[in-house]
Amino acid sequence: MLPGRTTGPVGLAQPRGAAVPTLVIIALVAFVTTLDNNIVAAAVPSIGRELALGLTELQWISLGYILPFAGLLLVAGNLVDRWGQRRTLLLGLLVFGTAALAGGFARDAVTLIAARVVQGCAAAVLVPATLSLLRTNLDVRGRAIGAGIWTAALAVAIAVGPATGGLLSEHLHWSWIFFSNVPFAIAAAALTPAAAVVTGRSAPGRVDVRGMLLVTAAMLLFLMALVGTGEDTPGPAGRFVLAGLGAVSLAGFALVQRRSPNPLLPRALVAERAFLGGVSVQLLWGLGVSGVFFFTPLLHQESLALTPTEAGLPLVLVAVAIVGATPLVAPAVERWGPRYTVLAGLILVSAGLVAIAVINHIPAVPPRIPGLLLIGAGSALTTPLTSFSLEVVAARDAGIASGVLTASRELSSALGVALIGLVLTVRQNAELAGGTPAPHALASGFTAGLITAAIVELLAAVVTFVCFRSRTAELVAD
Repeated sequence: MLPGRTTGPVGLAQPRGAAVPTLVIIALVAFVTTLDNNIVAAAVPSIGRELALGLTELQWISLGYILPFAGLLLVAGNLVDRWGQRRTLLLGLLVFGTAALAGGFARDAVTLIAARVVQGCAAAVLVPATLSLLRTNLDVRGRAIGAGIWTAALAVAIAVGPATGGLLSEHLHWSWIFFSNVPFAIAAAALTPAAAVVTGRSAPGRVDVRGMLLVTAAMLLFLMALVGTGEDTPGPAGRFVLAGLGAVSLAGFALVQRRSPNPLLPRALVAERAFLGGVSVQLLWGLGVSGVFFFTPLLHQESLALTPTEAGLPLVLVAVAIVGATPLVAPAVERWGPRYTVLAGLILVSAGLVAIAVINHIPAVPPRIPGLLLIGAGSALTTPLTSFSLEVVAARDAGIASGVLTASRELSSALGVALIGLVLTVRQNAELAGGTPAPHALASGFTAGLITAAIVELLAAVVTFVCFRSRTAELVAD
């Protein structure tokens, strides 16, 4: 199917040569939508100083992008199936690039966070439209290649984003971390007509707007309970109330889904154990890694006294390890199967986090290198998750399935920033109350965050062991 013509799920012929533009678009969209979140990490101190923001407000610069991204993905996946790939891709790229320009020109917190929210909405449309190309334009082998490119691109973006953000904010201005998104959007838009030839199809039923609003409200309330809201952050009782309201919203979402004739999550997906397992493992992996990556440059600048460029540069080693370990993934799957390949990857990620935690009291970068390499190599071994999860999905549900997968990743990023931030802040405040100097208190809080993330990765390994059985392996082999 890759070299010649393909046929999509609605009987539309795919043109010869569509595979290459498809793979390039997959790489571009995966990279830029992930980079747009992680590139902010090393620039956080610079933004905070210029706009006079505290740690809570700085977290919302990241969460302002992630939250609408995760909250709208399920509806966006449905819209891809209704509107077609070309229309949704071009619209998403236009809005994404325009919002990036607005963020670059912003000079106050409200404008900047608003631009981030709009970018998150656009990314929610872009990602499922792009991932659905895996299912409609490529054969089984092509989907495996595309899924590997997708996962590798987002993992590399996670790793190089902070270094790039530090470089731009130190030598130009932090606004360039947003301007840098625009060329990627233009390139992807130029390739879209050649790849996204499915121009539209009818999807049955109506979009479940109530479900979307309830699940987004639940996420927002939970994040407000974890992170706070800045100067007006509620106390423990207020946070408990917010969390309770979040639980009520989540219960309402479940009830609406059960009664709706057109739920956000098709019942066929909910009933598919391999798909749910892949979504859960991806969520847990991202929850552990994303929060640590967000706060690593801050630690390097505030505790190790590194420049913004130097603070983000060590994370490039994660990308190097990912690239180096990726060729080993296919042989590992062939020899051990998907279950034990992903399991080994998650254990390596956990070991890398613990390795950094053990030496985190040392104010130097070299002792951190082995841990960073382990995190990268382990992350590479988790890349089969996407292709395995999509392989069990019917072609008619390609858009919504892609949305669910990416929603889990983005939700994990939001929860990761919130969870690790909460652990870090609690431990840091306890140390400061005991008279510990600020840099050492921050390092101590970060160590607690690393240990928490390592435990989350081990939990993901347990889910992998339970959910990835022989059936998944047989599907991949086919």
